[in-house]
Amino acid sequence: MSSAHARRPTLPTGAIALAALFVTALVTAQVTAAKVLAFELPTTLPLVGPELAFPGAALAYALTFLATDCYTELYGKRSAQVLVNVGFVMNFLVLALVWSTILGPGVDPEFSETFATALGASTNIIAGSLLAYVVSQNLDVLIFHRLADVTDGAHLWLRNIGSTGTSQLVDTVIFVGVAFWVFPQYVGIGPDFPASVVVSLIAGQYLLKLLIALLDTPFVYLITGAVRRSEEPTFA
Repeated sequence: MSSAHARRPTLPTGAIALAALFVTALVTAQVTAAKVLAFELPTTLPLVGPELAFPGAALAYALTFLATDCYTELYGKRSAQVLVNVGFVMNFLVLALVWSTILGPGVDPEFSETFATALGASTNIIAGSLLAYVVSQNLDVLIFHRLADVTDGAHLWLRNIGSTGTSQLVDTVIFVGVAFWVFPQYVGIGPDFPASVVVSLIAGQYLLKLLIALLDTPFVYLITGAVRRSEEPTFA
């Protein structure tokens, strides 16, 4: 083996695993966004109403924030920003690959139509999700890093909940606002919902995302602790 190969640094296993989690969740969110889930609530909530409605991608997308929070905690703001922005570019690759398959000739026309309906997200959904992604993910990294500075590295739970809770609110407002208000009202693309329904969608989705942010906090501790123990020389 040459000396150049011998000196080549090995990427930390934790960084590779968290990047893989981030990309897996991001791609899953892209292909599951078209289905809207609806769950009846035991009581009617203000703004939300009697039913909680959110896209099927909600859980997968929430995992991307778990991954970036762990990544920022372990490898720093700059590395997390690179991960987020490379992921943004990869969104376009996913869309290109999906649409190349949709537009290609199919043996079964009926199945091809079903396939296109399931995976071919409309323009308003794509625009809303991409804009929401690039703004909220970068904001999540910045807030997490800022809270780490303010608390002198203490209170990981505060950094996780504070950054994810804030950035998910921004994400929800941008996504729902662009996909279900701006594009239908001003571009003529997408379902034209009244303002009350749009507000209900924002409130319902954010309620779910905030709950996930609270529930994933123990996993942030478990993941970062496990990675630090396995990569002890790196963090020494």
